[in-house]
Amino acid sequence: MSSAQSIIIILIIVLIIALVAAAVIINKYFNHQIAQIDQASEQINDITAKENISRLEKMGLAGKSLATFEESKSAYQEVETKQIGELQHLLEQAAETNAKYNLLKARRIIKQAEELAQSAQETVDKSKTTFNELLESNRDNKIQYASLLKDYQQQRKQILANSFNYEQSLTQLENDLALIEGQFDTVKNLSAQGDHVEAKRVLDEIKEKITSLKKSLPDIQKYEQDLRTIFGEQLDEITHTYKKMLKDKYRIEEVDVLETIKQLREKIEESRADLSKLELDKVKKINDAINERIDGLYDILTKEFKARPFVDKNQDKILKVLSHMSTNSAKLVAKLEHIDESYELNHGELQEAKELESRVNHLNVDFGSDCQKLADGKGVYSDTESKWLAMLQELEQIDNRQKKISKDVDGLFDAEEIANDSIDHFKQDVSLIYRRVERRQLPGKPESFVQMYTLVVNEISKTSEELNQVRINLEKISQELIQIQEDIDRLQKEADEILSSADLVELTMQYSNKYLNNAEIKRARKQAYDLYQNKFEYKEALDTIATALEKVEPGSYQRIEKEYYDEKKKNDEDTNN
Repeated sequence: MSSAQSIIIILIIVLIIALVAAAVIINKYFNHQIAQIDQASEQINDITAKENISRLEKMGLAGKSLATFEESKSAYQEVETKQIGELQHLLEQAAETNAKYNLLKARRIIKQAEELAQSAQETVDKSKTTFNELLESNRDNKIQYASLLKDYQQQRKQILANSFNYEQSLTQLENDLALIEGQFDTVKNLSAQGDHVEAKRVLDEIKEKITSLKKSLPDIQKYEQDLRTIFGEQLDEITHTYKKMLKDKYRIEEVDVLETIKQLREKIEESRADLSKLELDKVKKINDAINERIDGLYDILTKEFKARPFVDKNQDKILKVLSHMSTNSAKLVAKLEHIDESYELNHGELQEAKELESRVNHLNVDFGSDCQKLADGKGVYSDTESKWLAMLQELEQIDNRQKKISKDVDGLFDAEEIANDSIDHFKQDVSLIYRRVERRQLPGKPESFVQMYTLVVNEISKTSEELNQVRINLEKISQELIQIQEDIDRLQKEADEILSSADLVELTMQYSNKYLNNAEIKRARKQAYDLYQNKFEYKEALDTIATALEKVEPGSYQRIEKEYYDEKKKNDEDTNN
């Protein structure tokens, strides 16, 4: 025998041993299960259940109680007489099959036995619970009956003792109490007949009704009070107050007060009808709406009462303000019309002042109309208060604007005087510049200087003529004065350049005498002289001789120029001191 065959034989033997061992173990496990189920089946038959059945049979049950008992009793007896026997038979089969090691069949029978045992136990447990409930129902019903009857009597006593608080709903409350009392009689009859289940159901209904009644009574009492007393008194007060207000010349346009009161009284009657039927949800909804509308009426009346003191207190004050503003507006327009004869108002001041005056007059008319309406009893004080507050704010804005316009035009006179002074100063400045150039006794004046001088003189003359017009445009003149000043500054700068260039030409020409033998210098001197003497181009003459001198003697012109300006600066300082 080969080693491979030996190994296979050994494996087969091991497998057989394992299978036998497993079968033995499973066999023992199934025997244990069978014993457990058998032990449990012995406990299914509970002697207390049989005793309870006997007691219940002697109670003479009826109706639903009897039907419930019979159903549970039948189910219990089905277990006792049939299912227990079937269970025992299954257990015997399982034991016999397991003993023969027919394990698969034994497992199937054991499972059937387990399911039957569980079902039987559940049925017995349910039946025992029902038996206990039926036995206890009579005692529990008696306790609940006594407790509910006490609650009922207390509620009935409270309602009857305080019937004045339930005037509208008393009839319906008494009907409900009578229905509950009838249900107590029903419980008595059902208990006497042995129908404790139905008696329990009726007791639960009674409990629910008493609980609901107890919870509703405070609301009913409040609704009764609102509908019988509070709402009516409030509406009477509003009616009386409103009529008195009409006599005192108040007016309300926001709502028709009397018509609203009429509608609210109709709503009160509607709510009373609902309350008599104890339809409390409807009553609450209507009463809340009534209360909200009554509060709204109070708010409207209060608003008018609060507005009147303001109107009465400020009527004379606003009249004075409007009178003052009307006078000031007219004065400002007259002032601007007078100023407009002499000055051009370029920013629409006169037109704006007239518009402001028109607005003040319009507000004055509106105010007079408001006062007349109030006197006739046709004015609404709250509307008038809002309108007058807005009017005061607008008048303040108008006053501020008028003051600014007046202040702006007041500056025109000062501006004209300043402009005339400026023209005088400009004439002096131009004259000084020209005489300064004249005193230098130069061969002639550059064309650019002459043109600039002529331009400035003409500008001054033109602006001076504009200032002498009957009606002047100061804004335009102001711009012209700025331009003249700029042109005078340019003229001054050009005069300075002419005089400085002329002086430096002479100094440079004198210095260049030491180089008369130099051809470049000779040529430059001749050209510079021509520019200076004949063409009056002093700066060009300076550039010509200075350039030639720098080529012959570098740095010489810079030295001459520096010494010249240093000396000039010193002389200017001595003059100023």
